[in-house]
Amino acid sequence: MYGEDVLKGNWRRRKVVPEVDAERDLVVEDVDSGFCGAVVGFELGAVVLEDRHGKRRNFPLAPAAFLLDGRPVTLRRPAPSAAPAQRRLTASGSVAVAGVQAQVAKASRIWVEGIHDAALVERIWGDDLRIEGVVVEPLDGIDDLPAAVRAFRPGPARRLGVLVDHLVPGSKESRIVAAVTDPNVLVTGHPYVDIWQAVKPERIGLREWPVIPPGRPWKEGICAAVGVREPADMWRRILREVSSYKDVETPLINSMERLIDFVTVLEDQV
Repeated sequence: MYGEDVLKGNWRRRKVVPEVDAERDLVVEDVDSGFCGAVVGFELGAVVLEDRHGKRRNFPLAPAAFLLDGRPVTLRRPAPSAAPAQRRLTASGSVAVAGVQAQVAKASRIWVEGIHDAALVERIWGDDLRIEGVVVEPLDGIDDLPAAVRAFRPGPARRLGVLVDHLVPGSKESRIVAAVTDPNVLVTGHPYVDIWQAVKPERIGLREWPVIPPGRPWKEGICAAVGVREPADMWRRILREVSSYKDVETPLINSMERLIDFVTVLEDQV
């Protein structure tokens, strides 16, 4: 009724031609031309082969168009490999540690002169300090620094770091700092009149910070020189342009790194 049994004739099972990823340096032969070469890349959807003489030719990725070890294959372009995970850096330039929560605050502290200093330190070193469990506290100036240090009662497991503005030889600040002699306290500073000046001036569109005559409040003088009405407005403008350690001057970076190292030293290393 159905004619000859299909299982008894000259029927042949269709030969399956394997698909092979055209990985770089794979050596194949083009069936039609006989050109033999290594895979060196792709152009406009075609594979580029280079023979042993350095000659290159492009071939379309047609089915069964190539021989690999004498057997027909269909080349296919390899799927792009996943890009390696990039290391994320904190604003301070440290390698960010994934999945680590902030520690409970330790007894050690870092003091800075005011709220602007604290905000700038948080912007750059906040991630690092949270992992270490170190709190930054703003002071209202350092005129009473020796008394404040004594009240803090520093010790090997209760270290104190202090960041001071305008810490240069002969300044009022240097004389105050000289009175702090506790070995569990480290005072560092930068040469700038105010923490504002530790931000690179080009970040806010200045070639350099204006020079303010002695006797005039520095922040108010800066605002007048750049045409900003209120110091609070100027500070928002400055802080908005700071996103990493690259936006501030090296003396501030060095001083903060020293303080962080000092207050995070292990107790058994003291």
